[in-house]
Amino acid sequence: MAQKADDGDQVASPTTEGDYPQLRGPDLARATLRAAREAAAGRGATANGVRNKRARRTFVAGSRRRRRWSGPSSDDRDPQPLGRLASRLAADRGWTAQLATGHLFGRWSEIVGEEVAEHARPMSLRDGELTVQAASTAWATQLRLLQRQLLVKIAAGVGHGVVKRLKVHGPSSPSWRYGPRHVRGRGPRDTYG
Repeated sequence: MAQKADDGDQVASPTTEGDYPQLRGPDLARATLRAAREAAAGRGATANGVRNKRARRTFVAGSRRRRRWSGPSSDDRDPQPLGRLASRLAADRGWTAQLATGHLFGRWSEIVGEEVAEHARPMSLRDGELTVQAASTAWATQLRLLQRQLLVKIAAGVGHGVVKRLKVHGPSSPSWRYGPRHVRGRGPRDTYG
């Protein structure tokens, strides 16, 4: 089946009926195809005649490896939606708590309802404790009574575990203290009289 060439290499000869006298038609075609595949495998080519990529690739030390595409299945290298990338970035950098705080403060009226948001506003969120300032002492009392329902609404709107406790303050009176030093007593009010 193979002939010797002048330089000593094996050369595949075309297969004829004389090589397989007992085979006819489709059987002869199958035998010819099998012989061609065996000859190609010996030369480092694949079954369909294309050279093997592994045999072709030779990497020089220090050269960069060529990037391969991900193919038909999903992969981390495929294009990702912007929201998924932003949430992954926030989780990697530890910004989740700050984003939850901003989300709560930005959507306060949607989360707790228009009526409550009209009379109360969030002041700070530290270590799971949300400080809320009410517009009047009556609303401060009402918010203390509605504390469980507000925590459930906040957990549904922002996420569980973000707000664990609710601290409600009434309206604050103006402070006469300015700076780090002050004198005990009535202060500037005693000069009005």
